[in-house]
Amino acid sequence: MRQQIINQRFDEERALYHSQHTDVTECVFAGPADGESVLKESRDITVTRCDFSLRYPLWHVDGFTMTDTSMDELTRAAIWYSHRGTIARSRLHGIKAVRECSDIEITDSDIISEEFGWKSSGITLKDTSITSAYLFLDSREIRLDHVRMTGKYSFQYVDGLEIDDSQLDTKDAFWHSRNVTVRNSTVKGEYLGWFSDGLTLINCKISGTQPLCYCKNLKLINCTMEGCDLSFEYSDVEADVRGHIDSLKNPSSGRIVADSVGEIVTDDPVMECTGQVVLRREKEIA
Repeated sequence: MRQQIINQRFDEERALYHSQHTDVTECVFAGPADGESVLKESRDITVTRCDFSLRYPLWHVDGFTMTDTSMDELTRAAIWYSHRGTIARSRLHGIKAVRECSDIEITDSDIISEEFGWKSSGITLKDTSITSAYLFLDSREIRLDHVRMTGKYSFQYVDGLEIDDSQLDTKDAFWHSRNVTVRNSTVKGEYLGWFSDGLTLINCKISGTQPLCYCKNLKLINCTMEGCDLSFEYSDVEADVRGHIDSLKNPSSGRIVADSVGEIVTDDPVMECTGQVVLRREKEIA
């Protein structure tokens, strides 16, 4: 039989420590005692329509569901070292909300959290908005679907990332990333994808200065590029760009096809550069 905790208020240290097979409903975690780690080391819990304003509430939790719940800006480092969780219709507004977690799905939620999702694996965001810096640093097997993301320095050192039907307004995204596929999305930012290996963009709108340099195994399929200057420097690239590219610089290898290019810069390469540029309309090769 599951334990029921309903409509109560807690503010002491480890108030519900090591709860098991427990449903926590319409509770408030806040108060003058300012206690930490209220649900630490819990197992098989549900949290429904609760409000959190205390630090470190869900650490080392295995098996949880959180629904219609709010974690405010004082709920720092809310979910760390936790596994097998689902979060729906919730608000995560504390810094470093998720870290070193695995197998967590977040849907229809609002996240404002610096340094979100570091060193985690198997995390899914769906129908969610997120504002974060250094989003998913050094994480594995991440999935975003219909996500609205605002921030900077996102997805650095990730390995295994899929993004579908999303809007990314970022900076320095995908640096040193591996095995990333982005489909049907808008990717806006400066210096996108530098030093990545296995980055593929399909049906994407890309904008921002100096994108996609120093890349290995880079692919663009049916993409557009706006405001993209000095693109593809020292990259190994196969690109099909629909429309205009402002400028290209010294692609190291591969082939870039576009309707037009404003400028092709070939000055002072530090390595052999054999990349071809094909202008689709004129059938010219540069």
